[in-house]
Amino acid sequence: MATKVHMEALSPTMEEGRLVKWTKHEGDPVKSGDTLAEVETDKAVMELVARADGQLLKVMVPEGTTVPVGNVVAWIGKPGEKVDGDGAGAPAPKSQRSAVSGAREDKPAPAPPSASPRAAPSIPANPSPPIAPADATRVKASPLAKRLAKDAGVDLKLIQGSGPGGRVIKRDVEAAPTASAATASAAQAPAVPRTADRAPRTGVPYEDVPLTQIRKTIAKRLAASIGPIPHFFLTTEIDMERAVEAREALNQQLGEAGGKISFNDIIIKAVALALVQHRACNAWFQDDHIRYWNEVHIGMAVAIEDGLITPVIRNADQKNLREIGAESRELAGRARNRRLKPDEYTGATFSVSNLGMFDIDQFTAVINPPEAGIVAIGSIVAKAIPDGDRVVVRRRLRLTMSCDHRVIDGATGAVFLKTLKQMLENPLAMLL
Repeated sequence: MATKVHMEALSPTMEEGRLVKWTKHEGDPVKSGDTLAEVETDKAVMELVARADGQLLKVMVPEGTTVPVGNVVAWIGKPGEKVDGDGAGAPAPKSQRSAVSGAREDKPAPAPPSASPRAAPSIPANPSPPIAPADATRVKASPLAKRLAKDAGVDLKLIQGSGPGGRVIKRDVEAAPTASAATASAAQAPAVPRTADRAPRTGVPYEDVPLTQIRKTIAKRLAASIGPIPHFFLTTEIDMERAVEAREALNQQLGEAGGKISFNDIIIKAVALALVQHRACNAWFQDDHIRYWNEVHIGMAVAIEDGLITPVIRNADQKNLREIGAESRELAGRARNRRLKPDEYTGATFSVSNLGMFDIDQFTAVINPPEAGIVAIGSIVAKAIPDGDRVVVRRRLRLTMSCDHRVIDGATGAVFLKTLKQMLENPLAMLL
């Protein structure tokens, strides 16, 4: 009997996943544990694996489609075995059915009230078909069509598919114009930028870009944080002269092969050690209790192409700077490649967000629940500081702590920042 392949919950908070790429295709032999597809979750790109042996009989969901957890995406069985072709499986809730972009024809969105009818002629004469995939940066196409298009230098976005649901298939690519002709027509088609960065004007008044899974999650979590959590903020300025000297000495001793210690590594270590002394800040707010942690796991905010993710350095208080530096580089690299495992970005007890490398002097960060605090790190700036009857230039850092007032009181946060400041102004204090 054929086995259904369901969209699995590949992360603790995953409600739906976008099928990025099928690594197995219809007719391929499959063994239990083989990777069938790559799925974009709310945090990373994960592997969807087979749970049965046999042949991949039917793929129910094209690449680029967003599917609720629990829906059927494929069938595995014996060669020639008949399977249900509708791909419905256990039907998703009504509120989620619209997320399956490849399962129906999308109705054209109504024009906003401010859109002028006169803008219509500026849209190219050959717009994308109304049954284009929900992700505007991808095109539904069969694997063979993709290979043929790549070899011929044909842009799939310029081809109207004649397959099911507007999918581009072999005959569509064979009938498409050559690469040079495609390039010429592409100049007349509206460009689709990968992000909301500045794009050339095309005459189209605006462009709607569907939310990625991670951007959806960021929106939900921020709404769950800044609204219910009573934030308050504490800012202090830290003299970083000794920290700068200590970093230079350590990196000189480590040499090129030893890996460089960053200011972020030093700050993470100092925050971790300060939390050991101030457990009241190393806490989670729960519905009916506060959880005070005896372990220190620091979340490190990392900017990726379409959002933000927070890998976790576990037991940071017990690791030396070299270990923290190596681990933070490894986690940040895999975060940007969307290859983190769920246990690598969950479970932080406190977080650090650093925008100093972007020349940001000071900012406030939003708490990542259930954590009770986060520190926002600005840039290190040389400033003229009074020193008795003279003025000296010192390198200074502004640091702001966001506190959940349900857990941390003003005095509690202030005492924690005082300890953190002492450690950064005198790095030898971290050895005590």
